[in-house]
Parts: sequence; C-alpha cells; structure tokens
Amino acid sequence: MHDVASVTGVAGRDRTSRLAFASAVLSLVAAFAAVGSTIPLFNIYRAEDGFTNAGISVTVVAYSAATLTTLLVLGRLSSHVGRRPTSIASLLLLLLGCVLLLNVHDIGVLIAGRLLMGLGAGLASSSITSYIVDAAPARPAWLASVASSQTVMLGLAVGAIASGTLVQFGPWPRQLVFLVVIALLLASVALIVVSPETATPTPGAWRSLRPRVHLPVRVRSLLPVAAAVFLATWATGAFYQAFVPALVEEQLHTRSPLVVGLVFAAYMAPSVLGAPLGGWFAPATAQRLGMTAFLAGMIGIVTAIRTGSLPLFVAATIVTGASQGIAISAATRGLLHGSTLADRAPIFSVIYLLSYSGATIPALITGQFSSTFSLPQITLGYGALALIATVFTVIAAHNPRTDPTGSTALGG
Repeated sequence: MHDVASVTGVAGRDRTSRLAFASAVLSLVAAFAAVGSTIPLFNIYRAEDGFTNAGISVTVVAYSAATLTTLLVLGRLSSHVGRRPTSIASLLLLLLGCVLLLNVHDIGVLIAGRLLMGLGAGLASSSITSYIVDAAPARPAWLASVASSQTVMLGLAVGAIASGTLVQFGPWPRQLVFLVVIALLLASVALIVVSPETATPTPGAWRSLRPRVHLPVRVRSLLPVAAAVFLATWATGAFYQAFVPALVEEQLHTRSPLVVGLVFAAYMAPSVLGAPLGGWFAPATAQRLGMTAFLAGMIGIVTAIRTGSLPLFVAATIVTGASQGIAISAATRGLLHGSTLADRAPIFSVIYLLSYSGATIPALITGQFSSTFSLPQITLGYGALALIATVFTVIAAHNPRTDPTGSTALGG
C-alpha cells in the first residue's frame, strides 16, 4: 500500500512539474513573440510616419535599457516572492506595452511602448527562465539550458513571422498583431495561474531590490568567454531589429513586411534547432564550434549586403542563427553547472545583463552614426565584433568540471 501511494505521489508531482514546464515555456514564447511582433512594422512607421533609422535604433536602445534596469533591480525577486507572481507581472507589463502600441503615429509612443516591453522582458528573463529550469525534466540533461536560452529566440521568430503575415495580408495592419499578442499573453497568465509554484518564498524581497550582480564562485572563470558569446550574438540580434527592415528595403529591394519577418526569423528560429546540437559536445567545444560558424555566417551576411543577394543573405542568416544557438546554449549550460534553485534567478540575471548590454551598447553607437555611415559599413562593424568574440572564444573557452569529492571546480 505504501509503495502504491509513493508511486502515485511521484506520478502526481511529475504531472504538475510537466504542467509548470509547459506553461513556463509557452509563456516565454508569448512574451518574446510580443517583442518580435513590432519589427515588421518598422518600415510602415518609416514610410507613413517619417520615422528614421536613428529613431528606430533609439527604440531598440529604450527596450534594451529598460530590460537591463529591470534585471539589475528585479533580477533576484522571484527567488524571494516566487516564480508565479513575478512571471505574471512580466506578462502584464508586456500586455500594457502592446496596448500602447495599438496607436503609434509618433516616435515617442513607440519608444514608450518598447520601454514597457523592455520592463516586461527583463522580468521574464529572470523569472520565467528560472521557472523553466526549476520544472524541466532531468532527462535529457541539455533540455533545461536549451529551453531556457532558446525559447526567447523561438518567441522572437514566431512574433516576427506572425506579425509580417498579419501586416501584409490581414485587416488593420497596424493593430491586429497586437490584439493577437494580447490574447496570447492573457492565455499565458491563465496557464501560470493554474501551474504549481517551484520556488518557496523566502525573506529578503526588499533587500533583493538593491542592484547587485551575483554569480557563484564555481563558474566565475567561465564568465569572460560566456560574455563574449552573449555580447556578439545579441548585438547581431539588435542589428536585425534596428537595421534589417531598412536593409531589406534599400539593399535587397523588397518592402514586404512578411519578408522582413521571415528574414528576422531566419536569424532567430535556427538558433532553436542549433542549440540541441551543442549538447553533443562539452561546453567549451560547443562554444568554439558555434562561434566559428557564427563568424562564417557573418562573413556571408556582409558579402550578401555588398552584392545585393537576397538568397545569400537568407542562407548566411540561417547559418549565423543556428550557430549562435549552439554557442549560447553551451555558455548557458556552463554557467548553470551545479546550480541550486536559489542560484538560478541571479545566474539568469547575469546572463541577460550581458546579453542586453550586447544589444544596447552597439545599437546606441550605430544609431548615432547611422546618418554618417552606410548600412553596409555598419554591417561590417558588427562583423568585426563577431571576429573579436570568436577569436577570444577559441583561445579562452574551458569547461566546468567536478572534482573527485563531488564539489564543483573549474578546469581547462
């Protein structure tokens, strides 16, 4: 009888964990679908409302800066008040951003809407990703790091493709996509509400609001290479947000919102497919392979823009996206090595602080110079950043290891 009760209890816990995992993954997809949904509209804003490349770049900076601020202040909050309330709060912030973007005719409204999305995305980046890792099945071992790092990319790709399709073929091209995303965010809130909590609330929530960046000592020596990976790949993602709509129109000679969405998705979606490949290798090897292929893809992108070849641009984008998935998931796997439940939100805060710094700083610089340098020249600058990050990764990457006593140490 006790054995039957024990088995029944384990089965019940497995079902609730699966529900929490599925709810968290779907919610993170919805959260970043909201973020990606704006991108195919940028050319409409440029054509109909007179927005400039510099103005669009400012919206990317506003989004990323809001995300960074949220990660610094609220990055550890879910470890104290629970994953569910912070996850719900992040989804509601994104929903408010979508409501504001239903009526965009002024760059200030777009900046404000993207800023609200940044606040929501920052909170989701620490809380929902931690929720995913908490509830992830133990096998396969790579699932937690892939799901937590690549669901963001999947959401961005889904949002961009859906938006491009609705903008080009649906009614109300400037509003319909946001109405759809609002419905998805409300459904995600409902899923989180019925899912179990994975983190026991602990005292210290107010103290956790003091900006503090914390990474366990055991993985700190992995941080420089992980930083190079996150900075270079997310900088390229911000480049695709800010400049690819204009590049597609001016250099590749098409104004189709769907093509803009597909090109952006061609960078984000293969990341999800490439990530599990990194699980076949040790983290250091996967980072070296991923960044080497990422550099090759960036070379292809620069070449395609200079020659005006859309097929080469799309092919190189797919290679770059898949290879970033290998590198990002491997870097995340290394930093999560030996992590405890209390470690995870702070670790993800560090990961996304680095990632959004990579998105913010180059976008801020290139936005300032967008009226001085051509888009092909700006692209070349991002290629140079990829080169530096790749060389550093190849030279300096190393693996975490477990010493004979079972505690985590670091090895080459």
